[in-house]
Amino acid sequence: MSDISQLSGCGVLPALEEEYVEERRPATPEKTKSKRNVSERFQLLNTFVDFSMRHLNWSEVRVWMILFRDSREGVARTSQEDIARRAGVSRVTVTRAIKRLKKCGLLQVVRQGGLGRGMSSYRLFGQISEACIRRDT
Repeated sequence: MSDISQLSGCGVLPALEEEYVEERRPATPEKTKSKRNVSERFQLLNTFVDFSMRHLNWSEVRVWMILFRDSREGVARTSQEDIARRAGVSRVTVTRAIKRLKKCGLLQVVRQGGLGRGMSSYRLFGQISEACIRRDT
């Protein structure tokens, strides 16, 4: 009978020494932060889609999604003209949508932009307030 502990061809390669064995290195702080930011973004999007989106009209959803796409480190810096162009709606519709999103707790205006002041900055939230929930009756 053959010795099972030694497979044919295994004697050719030397055993790995400890210095050649690559250890799993802990994630660097930059990678950990990046993964956390991605995780938080998906959590925000999932919360919005699962609980809030059905209570909004299409223009409000479009505005929120554009701001979500533009957000970096939790804040979106975008002009209402740019949002209107990308959403395919008027600037007045964007203003109304932002007003309702703010009222429903889905958006906070961090910095109000305007002529000579640059773009506005917005912070997004995923959970709609109880007062804005449209009940299906």
